[in-house]
Amino acid sequence: MSRLDRAELAQQGALRADGLRAAGVELVALTFVDNSGIVRVKAVPVDRLWSAAAWGVGASNSFDFFLATDDIVGGAHSRGPVGDLRLHPDLDALVPLAAQPGWAWAPAWRYDQEGEPHPQDARALAAAATARLAELGYNARTAFEIEWVITAADAPDDPRSATAGPAYGFARLSSQAGYLRALVSTLAAQGVAVEQIHPEYAAGQFEVSVAAGDPVRAADVAVLARETIRTVSEQHGLRASFTPKFAPDDVGNGGHVHLSLWDGDRNLCAGGDRRFGLTETAEAFGAGILSRLPALLAIGAPSVLSYLRLEPHHWAGVFRVWGLENREAPLRLVQGPAGQRERAANFEVKCFDLTANPYLVVAALIFAGLAGVQARASLPEPVDVDPGTLPGAERLPTSLADAVTAFEADAALTTAFGPELAATLVDVRRAELDRLGALPPDELCAVMRYLH
Repeated sequence: MSRLDRAELAQQGALRADGLRAAGVELVALTFVDNSGIVRVKAVPVDRLWSAAAWGVGASNSFDFFLATDDIVGGAHSRGPVGDLRLHPDLDALVPLAAQPGWAWAPAWRYDQEGEPHPQDARALAAAATARLAELGYNARTAFEIEWVITAADAPDDPRSATAGPAYGFARLSSQAGYLRALVSTLAAQGVAVEQIHPEYAAGQFEVSVAAGDPVRAADVAVLARETIRTVSEQHGLRASFTPKFAPDDVGNGGHVHLSLWDGDRNLCAGGDRRFGLTETAEAFGAGILSRLPALLAIGAPSVLSYLRLEPHHWAGVFRVWGLENREAPLRLVQGPAGQRERAANFEVKCFDLTANPYLVVAALIFAGLAGVQARASLPEPVDVDPGTLPGAERLPTSLADAVTAFEADAALTTAFGPELAATLVDVRRAELDRLGALPPDELCAVMRYLH
């Protein structure tokens, strides 16, 4: 994210607008994700894209202090109703929306009115983390898994209203074959490479996996995929929920992150002389993440509701361990089949969910991993059983309050995020605890069910 060349941005915006008009686009949605994980939006007519690119679109800086419930809270860096920021579309990420004829979408950078980057711009932080990797000679390939529950629109509280049949069963896929086909074709038309889609464990639950890419692009795709799922679901008489816990006794939706570290075209998660083929650098990167998982939960599991999902024996990863293909470990090494490991090997972080801001997630994981590389950290012994069966296994935080405390104490993360963003994240998380922390689980699930 660099200083604004307004003349060049205006020219490029006008050129992109010409192409969009030729494709029938009339409006462009500009999005950013706030500190509570909600995608916020402003839209401009395509004829004003040049102006939005060069001069931005106004948006209050109070969005940094929004909760998922739309309560606006205070904080050390809050200016209340005073001040303005400018949303500048990333023209390189601009895409027509296949499910919404006449519309296009672009993720936005946030600048102040003087043209300086906003210190709480999560997308800019993800770009800075990616740039730091590049400075050290590395790159990362990242992807989010998207899990969601569908219900019939006229029965939004019943996840069995839209599908029936065994978990992972063909019957569930068949019952929504047209919907799933439309979803995949829509994503493909928007440049999202779907690798697989399938019914999941819980009633009405599905998962889509996409190809890995640059960390900022991966976060963009996570936003675009989720909003596409929401739209296509509505067009098929369904309602989509990405909540980490649809109901207290249900299996939750995760937001697993896959991340591999590369040196040019060489995957450092394979072909090395450490355990399971890890290189020394990749092991240190993974160790940096594993050691900081308590603090990382304040980023990747950032809602009160997240902690209803983080239960032992539910494949959510609630003990601080790692292992090869261990789906009960929060840090799982995915090795891939023999013959593909140099391309496929990666770390999967399983304890995160989709209430998280994906840009903050990729930034936090990169900074945590680089702290491990700098310290030449090593991973402990891997665990090849359910860690919940092991005496003395260290439990990750069981509440948002504990995760926030861990985040505040982690100098590597708070320094990388910067004092303003780090403080605001703490303020927002604690405000959510004040607003929602005392709700009984059933009420909490009902409040949060369709917010994200």
